[in-house]
Amino acid sequence: MVLIALALATMAIVGVTSNAALIDGAVLAIAAIKGRRILLDYLGLRSAPALWRGLVTAWLMLIVGLAWAVSTVSALLS
Repeated sequence: MVLIALALATMAIVGVTSNAALIDGAVLAIAAIKGRRILLDYLGLRSAPALWRGLVTAWLMLIVGLAWAVSTVSALLS
C-alpha cells in the first residue's frame, strides 16, 4: 500500500506545480523512499547484516544523487 501511495503522490506532484526543479527533487526523493522500501521489504535486506543494508542503500542514494545532479546541471545550462 505504501508503494502505491507514493506512486500516486508522484503523479499528484507533477500535476500540482510547473516548477521543474521542484518536481525533479520531489520525484527523486519519492523514488529514493520507494527504492529503500523495496530493498528492505521485497529484497529481504531488513534481516541482512547492517553492512549489506548500508552498501546497497549507499548505492541507491548514489544513483538518485547522480540523477539529481544531471537534472540540476541540465536546468542550469538551459
